[in-house]
Amino acid sequence: MAEQTKEYATRSFEHLLGLAGFSETSLKNHFILYDGYVKNVNKLAAALHQFLQEGKTAAPEFAELKRRFGWEFGGMRLHEFYFDNLTKNRTPLGPESKLGRALAGNFGSLELWEKDFKAVGAMRGIGWVTLAYDPHAGRLFNVWTNEHDAGSLPGCLPVLVMDVFEHAFVLDYGLRRADYVAAFFGAVDWARCCERFERAASVPVLTGACSK
Repeated sequence: MAEQTKEYATRSFEHLLGLAGFSETSLKNHFILYDGYVKNVNKLAAALHQFLQEGKTAAPEFAELKRRFGWEFGGMRLHEFYFDNLTKNRTPLGPESKLGRALAGNFGSLELWEKDFKAVGAMRGIGWVTLAYDPHAGRLFNVWTNEHDAGSLPGCLPVLVMDVFEHAFVLDYGLRRADYVAAFFGAVDWARCCERFERAASVPVLTGACSK
């Protein structure tokens, strides 16, 4: 039997405990939820590998697990981006930073970008808001991702990710989602976001990809 690839490991984000605007109970519950996604990704990967080895790829179960894998993987990775762009030692985004200039260039001003991002976060429904960079055209978008696997823009790379599933805020804020969004903005690790943006901007683009 062919050797399987290494399993994914749950990352620790315990350093975020004590983050202003996020209760310890809420964060710990959120970490447990994230851990479940990691475990499910590993379980599904193993099951799909077994189906492949046994020649059962035409089975309905294979198709359903394959579809489910994208949902679980999205839940795992989006949570990692989300926790990783939070910090207890926040510094503001400099308007003269590369990311600050790019946001102003794409949206008209930093204030208009923030207004747009928050408006996406206020939309009815559960999902994610991602500031995503398209290296093919050098453009930034605020993207709504429904659930974990519907709405992401192919080829775009995440710069800032905000969880707006109810489990991210209801325990602390009830239905006051705007208060949660304000707390989120007060905890954004802009240094991390700038690093992500600069890495994304250095990604080689596909030959012939749209640039206008």
